[in-house]
Amino acid sequence: MKMIQGGLRGFRRPALIAIVAVMALGLGACNDKGGTAGGQQGSQPGAGDIAGLPVTHFESGLKPDAPKPDLQVRNEDGSEDDQLAIAAIADAQTYWTEVMPRDFGQQYEPLKSLLSYSARSDDEDTKCGSVKGLVNAFYCPPDDSVAWDRGVLLPMLRERFGKMASAVVLAHELGHAVQYRLGEKANIKKNTPSIVKEQQADCFAGGYFRWVAEEKSKFYKLSTSEGLNQVMASLFLIRDQAGTSATKQGAHGTAFDRTYAFQVGFEKGPKECAAMNEENIKARITERPFDKGDKGKGDAKLDAEIIGILKKSLDEAFKGAGVPGPEITEDGNGSCAGGPSTPPASYCPSNNTVSIDMTKLRELAQPVDQEAEWKSGQSEGKGDFAAFSEIASRYAMGIQKGVGASIDNANAGLRTACLVGAWAKASSVPGATLRLSAGDLDEAISDLLSPESLVSADVNGKRVDNGFERIEALRKGYLESSSVCSTQYG
Repeated sequence: MKMIQGGLRGFRRPALIAIVAVMALGLGACNDKGGTAGGQQGSQPGAGDIAGLPVTHFESGLKPDAPKPDLQVRNEDGSEDDQLAIAAIADAQTYWTEVMPRDFGQQYEPLKSLLSYSARSDDEDTKCGSVKGLVNAFYCPPDDSVAWDRGVLLPMLRERFGKMASAVVLAHELGHAVQYRLGEKANIKKNTPSIVKEQQADCFAGGYFRWVAEEKSKFYKLSTSEGLNQVMASLFLIRDQAGTSATKQGAHGTAFDRTYAFQVGFEKGPKECAAMNEENIKARITERPFDKGDKGKGDAKLDAEIIGILKKSLDEAFKGAGVPGPEITEDGNGSCAGGPSTPPASYCPSNNTVSIDMTKLRELAQPVDQEAEWKSGQSEGKGDFAAFSEIASRYAMGIQKGVGASIDNANAGLRTACLVGAWAKASSVPGATLRLSAGDLDEAISDLLSPESLVSADVNGKRVDNGFERIEALRKGYLESSSVCSTQYG
């Protein structure tokens, strides 16, 4: 099976190591004023558009009047998952038939063969080997084919994430076929590292989904809120396990890396994807092994001592703002007396404190069980960095209030996620007071995708209702520093 390109990855673990040092983020001047008001946690419309497209809300999936794809598929059984997969292949090939001549000056050649199989029962052969027991989807270069498991993989993704999940998987695999067609135009050679191929394939999938969101597809319709949320959640599940090296053969990337690549394709198109190479990917990839001194594999026990270290890390990171950082206290059990109530952590404007519920935060900080997540969709916790990020988001509220920024609207929520990302970046360097560990950013993304997440919420717990924007805000802060947080989100 060594020739298989793509396929899914899985499994990981969490969090942060305590060390000592000084980092200063600084916070760009924010010039919009705002107050606070009581309210319940929930969602609110996006602060703007989605990469230039309006925020839309409707059920995503196959169009009621979608035509029947004119494709020959070996071993298909007519199931719903086969219908979704075949439509995705037909649709993505239409996209590439339009895009490849325009962007790369060559015609797109359709795939030579397609295979549907069930990992539960089938043992069909490809030139990459047998599919017996293979819960996967893949592109096989020797016979220029795409194959998918309709028995286990696609039903699981559809049931958990909705009908766009199959399209994500198949668009990614078709992205590998595009790489082989473009060759050097996409920086692809025989010795190109796996991570480059996988990042490009995720990026190419993003370009296709942009085309669907622009209503150019005959088969699919995609909302930029709930529909893209399904896509983000699907990419999160199929991330590599924390501690995987980006140089490992078959590495696909963390959830942070995979969603980044997808968003680049969605925002900038396939030319930008083809420009991804070993050099520029290495410069920003977050996938790495655990540090040698990380005996807990990223897991830190949530107690008063680690909260004190977190407070020091935040104080150092935001000292450039020139305003007092809020104290972190267990008074109030995660709520503010007569003020905002967003447990397990709340920012209290009246006395510039962050009230935390340690018991609930410990539950959130339980280690991620990625194997259980894959099998059942459940993990006991989201990891310690999810808990740290929630506290950091409320701390960032205090900094924003101190410099006169709004703290009770959609921009405030996205700006907060951006600042959490900037703090995470400051924590990623050797010697940081609280050192970012392999898998931590994925824990933050897991939290961002949760309905109760505070990381991208305003002071009242309201957050924008599309995961694409929430993840993008965190990514911008991490990759572009805190200055972008005020310029991008007011």
